[in-house]
Parts: sequence; structure tokens; C-alpha cells
Amino acid sequence: MKVLGFMSGTSLDAVDMAVLETDGREIIAFGPAAERKLTVATRAAVMRAIEDAKNWGRGEKRPSSFAAASWAVAQEHLTAAREFLHQAGIRPSHLDLVGFHGQTVLHERPDGGRPGRTVQLGDANILAKGLNLPVACDFRSADVAAGGQGAPLAPVYHAALARYSGVDRPVAVLNLGGVGNITLFTGNEAELLAFDTGPANGMIDQLVQSRTSERCDVNGGWAASGKVDEDALAILLAHPYFITPGPKSLDRYDFSLFPVRTLSIEDACATLTAFAAETVALGVAALPVKPGWLVACGGGRHNPVLMREIGARAGVPVTTAEEVGWRGDSIEAEAFAYLAARTRLGLPISFPCTTGVSEPMTGGVIVEP
Repeated sequence: MKVLGFMSGTSLDAVDMAVLETDGREIIAFGPAAERKLTVATRAAVMRAIEDAKNWGRGEKRPSSFAAASWAVAQEHLTAAREFLHQAGIRPSHLDLVGFHGQTVLHERPDGGRPGRTVQLGDANILAKGLNLPVACDFRSADVAAGGQGAPLAPVYHAALARYSGVDRPVAVLNLGGVGNITLFTGNEAELLAFDTGPANGMIDQLVQSRTSERCDVNGGWAASGKVDEDALAILLAHPYFITPGPKSLDRYDFSLFPVRTLSIEDACATLTAFAAETVALGVAALPVKPGWLVACGGGRHNPVLMREIGARAGVPVTTAEEVGWRGDSIEAEAFAYLAARTRLGLPISFPCTTGVSEPMTGGVIVEP
């Protein structure tokens, strides 16, 4: 199948797109990839939905902002797809399927017997009709309903990437998005292990956006000129999440900026960068097999300060996705193309040691045009 995959992460920066040719098990070929920045209007609609989601009680009516954001996200993806396919010289009819993750506005992990909740907004019917293609979507709900974490879902694709490129194993794939997650691949898909490590770019971005007109700490500039506040770092690391065994998952907003509120922006960025790196080190230490190296993907790999801190704290060589021939900015879009193919074929997309479900689970819903 030739599948167009989408991902719009918690950074609310862009719609990532990638075409992947796959049989749902192995990668056959990589098609073109691109991104389209989110419009101000869509970002604002999603932020309203996120704020409402924070106060949305279980059993209460869905906030009205969800519908508006769902429409805006779908329209944004449709526009992005049409522009992308036109520029790439691909007709929609050349594709077999679309993988549409949607925009996460809420992710609550299971807690003390209480099931989790996860919400990804985006009307797949708009995409299906607009492209005249079947759309695989809603990848997380079935896993959560079965008692799983609903995240991370990319590990089975990380394993396919590792097989395709023949990287030395054991290898750990480290995704540095709003939240960080790690996948350990020893060579056997049945032994896949993954979990969210902790905040990666999310808290740094949140801090920068709350104090400046910038969206992130570009190239780690503020962190590089600041000093880590060890007291604030200790408070952040005292969160019980870090002594909880995996599989486990996080929401971008599970941690507060309160411990760094009195610090300068330089010291706050340095402290939050050290926090992100230390949580990766804790994650590596919790793996049953020490990986020979970490392959970093996601936006955080562009932050040289974060990458240096991870290498120093984790005690494992760290390299970027590009250095092993992967497309670091497109891996999650590729992953949802791959998961869409597996959904179409009824293959599992989550596993006991990636999300905590009792057995490998299929997931996703197919929306026909």
C-alpha cells in the first residue's frame, strides 16, 4: 500500500506529512515528506480546546470548543495534503490510504484502577471526502478502553525502521517531542519495550512562550547561557512518575512550571533542559538491556544543549536520526502511515510492553469516503 501519514504534535507547530509504501510489516519504500505550519487560527482553536480539556470532568458533556477545533484541524490537514500532493506530483488516486492521527488535546493515563482518557481532535470524514480516500484514524481509543496507556504508538514502526536500515542492536529510539518516549529494540518485535520518559520540549516551549514572543529556545541559546538550579531540578525529579515502572505515558501538561517561576529565562531553560535530559537518563537506566546507542528523532534533536545533556547524563552514545539515514522530522508521520496500513490489515499496533495492554491489540478506525 502507498499511504499518506499525518502527524500534528503537541508543539502545535506544523502538520507533518509523509508517504510510505508498506505491506504493514516491512517498509518497502519512502515517498516524499513535508510540513505545513499551522495557521494562527487553527492553533488558537486547538489551544481553546486544550484549556477546556484541562477542566473537563469525567461524565460531563464534551466542551463545545472540541467541535470547532476538530473542524479546524481537519481543514488544516486537507489543505496541507492538497498542497503537498500537488507539489509532489502525486494524485490522491495514486494512494491507497491515509493515516490521520489528529490533534491531541487530552491524555490521561490510567491511575489506581481508573481507566485513562485520550482525545485526538480532527474530523476524518472531511479528509476522506476531500481526498476521496479511506482514512485510518482514532488509533488510541481501543487501547485505552482495554486498560492500556494509549501511548506510545510509534514503537512498532521504530522496529520496522531498525530492521529496514540494519542498525546495530540493541538500539533505543528516542523521540524528543513535547513529551519524550523511548523504544528499546533488541531485534525481536515480540520483545518491544517502550514508555514515555518525561517532558522533552514541551515544558521548555511552554516557558518560552509564556515569557517571550518566541515559540521555543532556538538551538538551546537561553539554556546555554543559563545555569541549572539544582533545587528546582530536584523538585521536578521528585514527581512519582519517575519511580513508576513502565509501560507508562504522560500528557504535556502533567508537570508544572512552578519550580522555575522565579528563575531568569536563561536559568529556567537550563534547568528544564537538564530535567528533560535527566528523565531520559532515568528511562535508559530502567531498561532491562542497556542499548548500545540512542537514535534521537523529533524536534529536540535540533537542540544541541539538550543532546549534549542527554549524552552526558545517560552515559550512552547519542546520534541523530539523519546519521543513520532516517528522516528525523518525518518519522511520526511515517509511523501513522505504517499504523494505518496495519489497521487496514487487522495487525496489532500496541503491545503489552509498549502500552500495558494484556495482549497485542489492533486499533484504529477506517472512515470511508
